[in-house]
Amino acid sequence: MLDSNVVEKLIVQIQATEGYHLTVNLAAQTVTTPSKECYYFDIDSFRKHCLINGLDEIGLTLQHSDKIKLFEQKRQSEQPWLFI
Repeated sequence: MLDSNVVEKLIVQIQATEGYHLTVNLAAQTVTTPSKECYYFDIDSFRKHCLINGLDEIGLTLQHSDKIKLFEQKRQSEQPWLFI
């Protein structure tokens, strides 16, 4: 998260300049202005991982698809009456 004073400063700059562009580098956790001012921000490592890898709740779950398949196979063999 950026410091609130930095955010306010950036908002003023954005509103004052048409076409103003910030560069956000999630991997480096920086925001860079057109004048090359660079601000570091903190982000939870789990959220960063999800954003960089484009993972939502379903995507996170699918990362464990092999384990899920093994669980389902085991459950079906141990409790076949559930699958009739």
